[in-house]
Amino acid sequence: MKIKENFMLRKVADCYVVVPVGSAVADFNGMINLNEAGAFLWQLLENETTEDEVVNSMLQQYEVDEAVARADVKNFITELKNADLLE
Repeated sequence: MKIKENFMLRKVADCYVVVPVGSAVADFNGMINLNEAGAFLWQLLENETTEDEVVNSMLQQYEVDEAVARADVKNFITELKNADLLE
């Protein structure tokens, strides 16, 4: 799985935002605000990856219990799928 093309993550001041570009502008109205962990996950998902690989990266980057990391990653991926942002 990976993020669909034509979405760009940018850091603006202390915030991370995702905006559609190109053909995605017509299909996606608005922008997405992410915290630091959300931006980290988004960057991992910009390339083809698996849920397990994302969880393992999360465990290496942050001091978090595996069960918590797995639940958070699953929720993040579910939100992206619901917004039709994953291939």
